[in-house]
Amino acid sequence: MKKGDRIRIIRMDDCNGKDIQARLMNGREVTVRFIDDRGQIHLEESGLALIPGIDAYEMLDRV
Repeated sequence: MKKGDRIRIIRMDDCNGKDIQARLMNGREVTVRFIDDRGQIHLEESGLALIPGIDAYEMLDRV
């Protein structure tokens, strides 16, 4: 996975309902902005990052 790849968020951890912004991302198709040194996937469409192993997502296409 790299910058520009498209993914679909299946489910983001919302901290037991405390993070409404994360919950609203479920089902959205987004673009990878960058991947940090911890492996977190930062998204173009929000200030959020997916955490592999915690959040569920699938690859759509690659740039």
